[in-house]
Amino acid sequence: MNLSRLANLLVSAFEKNEIQPAHGIDINPVISELASWYEKLRNAMDYREEEVVRRAAIERILKRRLFFWGSGEKIAPPLIRELLWARYFPESIIEESEVAKVAKTINLYLKLREELHKKEKEIPTNIDELLYYLLSAKIETMLNKDKSMDLFSTFLFHILQDHIGILDDTPQNRDLQIFLAVRRSFAKDDIAFLKFRLFEQYFGELKEENLVSIVANFPKVYQDMEKQLQYPLKDRIASYVKKQIPSFLIMVEIFRKNKAEVRSLIANPQELKNAIYKTAEERYKTISTKVRNGIIRAVFFILLTKVIFAFSIEATYDNLVFGHIVWKSLAINIFTPPLIMVLVSLFIRTPDIKNTNRIYAKIQNILFTEKPLLDKPLVITLKPEKRNPVLDFAFKFFWLLAFALSFGIILFVLDKLQFNIVSKGIFVFFLAIVSFFTYRISQTANVYAVWEKEALTTPIIDFLFMPIVQVGRRFTEGLSQINIFLYVFDYLIETPFKELFGFLEQWFFFLRTKREELG
Repeated sequence: MNLSRLANLLVSAFEKNEIQPAHGIDINPVISELASWYEKLRNAMDYREEEVVRRAAIERILKRRLFFWGSGEKIAPPLIRELLWARYFPESIIEESEVAKVAKTINLYLKLREELHKKEKEIPTNIDELLYYLLSAKIETMLNKDKSMDLFSTFLFHILQDHIGILDDTPQNRDLQIFLAVRRSFAKDDIAFLKFRLFEQYFGELKEENLVSIVANFPKVYQDMEKQLQYPLKDRIASYVKKQIPSFLIMVEIFRKNKAEVRSLIANPQELKNAIYKTAEERYKTISTKVRNGIIRAVFFILLTKVIFAFSIEATYDNLVFGHIVWKSLAINIFTPPLIMVLVSLFIRTPDIKNTNRIYAKIQNILFTEKPLLDKPLVITLKPEKRNPVLDFAFKFFWLLAFALSFGIILFVLDKLQFNIVSKGIFVFFLAIVSFFTYRISQTANVYAVWEKEALTTPIIDFLFMPIVQVGRRFTEGLSQINIFLYVFDYLIETPFKELFGFLEQWFFFLRTKREELG
């Protein structure tokens, strides 16, 4: 069978994207080991998707290095060394010449920041935060030589153009929303990456030549960017995209493994089938590891914040009102939510051979059909659906009933356990967060699952637990903004630690030089 036009373009792009080893920057292995362990500890306190941890690390380093101002020439060398120490990039692929390119980029974005501050009354956002988003995303894309997710994101975008329609909006807006949904659901871009992608979609790459034009048009364009990010139908489009990605994720792994030989692999039907089934099985096995890591990170994150809340708020309240700490409610409050997360994770199951059969059929369709039919097309409208007023009232009533039942049952049980009002509030707060984390982890477990239909119990589970998950999402987003441990690490601990690492690396280099002098 012949490849479709889009699949042929994808294969050709992969053949050209072979990463060549370079004479990389030398990093001391001892320092690298220490720095990588530090980063694991730091990242456990900040619950992010794995795909954006590296960009977030770049943003963090930039903020620390630019705290007392500076230039690209001063910031770029230690920035890249810190990234290599922590093993965010293999040292074999980043050359010394790239330090100057990163320095130039930093200077350019600093100049953009300076110019935008002159128009800050016209731009309804924190300009510094926005520029950290844009600059960290830009540096990550510059240093990341593996373009496989970008290539597949473009491939998936072009396929989905035939599957998604918005009846009362322009094709341009529809395409932008498909693009954002693919980046969010498939490539796992965070808000910083999404803003950067939109920035380059509107303006192109930032250069000296277009800086003046970007500054002049930025206030209006930024409003358009925000409208796209807050698009009313974005969640429906993202949900549709999410259902299509399991087969593409398996394809990414196959293409990465075979790279230049991928065309010959596809040309052999039996080898391709074997590769699909083998890769799917390998990916299924990694799910348990990801779930376990997700649980460990979530429990660590929760326990840290939980102890602060429990002892600073609940224990203080107990002492003021009762004259002593109520240890029973305090212990239940601290340990029950993480225990619930661990117990729920035991029921998470990986996909089976039937799922792999469906993935194989979809990949065949994707590779060899000019207009592959992934699913029933999604046709939507910006106008609210005209619903029967009675039905609309009933839906809202049942949603409020779900909230009342879910939280009512929890509060009833806590009342029986003789929790005071503060203990109840803290328990509900963290139970909601745990529910959200558990939902995220279950999504990780199902990332390769091609579902044909929902289970019979899904509506019941959604009815009882979705209200708690929704509340947990809001709490988690708010908590991540005020996580005191992150501020302590980023501004009080990280700076001396990284300076110590730099000193030790220079010392080890000095010792090695002396050893080499001895012959």
